[in-house]
Amino acid sequence: MSDPMATPVAALSEQQAALLDFEKQWWALSGSKESEIRERFDISPTRYYQLLNALIDTEEALVHDPLLVKRLRRLRAARQKERTARRLGVNLKA
Repeated sequence: MSDPMATPVAALSEQQAALLDFEKQWWALSGSKESEIRERFDISPTRYYQLLNALIDTEEALVHDPLLVKRLRRLRAARQKERTARRLGVNLKA
């Protein structure tokens, strides 16, 4: 039985789905990631990561590929934690 209070999740745009699909499989491609980003999406790698980081915060992305989105969120959180610790002079790897 469906939940009458549940709101339907909007679908991702083609570009958003392509970003997630690319991030999932880029390592298997022959060229560098940066050159593949420029070729496929016609954007800079910096813009790619800006779009990807905004995208993984959405419910639509989580529905599209939950394992990938959760992994990317964990990696981002770990990098943020490491940056903050470095700024504060704390060694997290001890």
